[in-house]
Amino acid sequence: MSTALNGLSHYPIVQAPMAGGASCPPLAAAVCEAGGLGFLAGGYKTADGMYQEIKRLRGLTRRPFGVNLFMPQTAYVEPAAVEAYRGQLAGEASWYDTSLADDDIVGTADDGYDAKLAILLEDPVPVVSFTFGCPSADVLTRLRAAGTLTVVTVTSVEEARTAQAAGADAVCVQGIEAGGHQGTHRDDPQADGTGVGLLALVAQVREAVALPIIAAGGLMRGSQIAAVLAAGADAAQLGTAFLACPESGAHPLHKKALTDPLFARTELTRAFSGRPARGLVNRFMREHGPYAPAAYPQVHHLTAGLRKAAAAAGDPQGMALWAGQGHRLTRALPAGELVEVLAAELAETQMRSV
Repeated sequence: MSTALNGLSHYPIVQAPMAGGASCPPLAAAVCEAGGLGFLAGGYKTADGMYQEIKRLRGLTRRPFGVNLFMPQTAYVEPAAVEAYRGQLAGEASWYDTSLADDDIVGTADDGYDAKLAILLEDPVPVVSFTFGCPSADVLTRLRAAGTLTVVTVTSVEEARTAQAAGADAVCVQGIEAGGHQGTHRDDPQADGTGVGLLALVAQVREAVALPIIAAGGLMRGSQIAAVLAAGADAAQLGTAFLACPESGAHPLHKKALTDPLFARTELTRAFSGRPARGLVNRFMREHGPYAPAAYPQVHHLTAGLRKAAAAAGDPQGMALWAGQGHRLTRALPAGELVEVLAAELAETQMRSV
């Protein structure tokens, strides 16, 4: 692993920060203790909620770990488009006997970024990563001065160059295969579905910037980790692979759906959040995806009650079942054991290639 990443973990294996509850302290701690780099997801939490999870994780491991933040969203969202989608979802609210979010919609677009950043500057953690944009050079400099390594999620060569120019210590290169939200810096509906596959993107970014690369997108086996390392990455980030672990905070229905033949494929959709995100194709995605506007996080807040009610009703057809393209390769192993299996597969693949 490159110098900037040395000492963070024994293996070049990073557990992705999955917002919404999956990346909880027990999961991150188990990954860290097994020799990987565990991550907490700061997204959708209050600043205090994030801080309490950090405190809990510190009580479970002394190994380095990371925290991910969502960048504030500044793009204009057309209120009429959100209201039209509210009408589209009226039948869902009736079916699940719940209500949609209020008209004032519905939360803020900054995800408490400033308050979370203040906590991470006052009480630093080893690694902070960013999704949906690149922080200012000043923010990255202040974090570095606090002893924190910074990682910016990128989905293109242009975004990687922006991260390098701003002073990021590393980039997380996300291929289109990745589960959950695409971490694009600009939400452009005209670019939906045009992302680049991970291996091609890692090679392109490797030639464009001098930063360490963490590769993310559909990785489920140690042999795939070996492939991205050979392509120029310094570490591999896996999310879906850890979703089914017993330590994961993912809903049991979500874990089960990953290998359920009923959910045979994934697609990118705006149906649940208003931003492109990859999940298992279900009824909600099929019926509402074509009508969902480019309105994040407004749509996320609008559908939050529906998703919660669907889970309470035991209905995965109404849930956001985020998953990468490799979901059928999921193994429901304890997280520490999964890290060890991945590391063994990686070592075996690398030995064969010598």
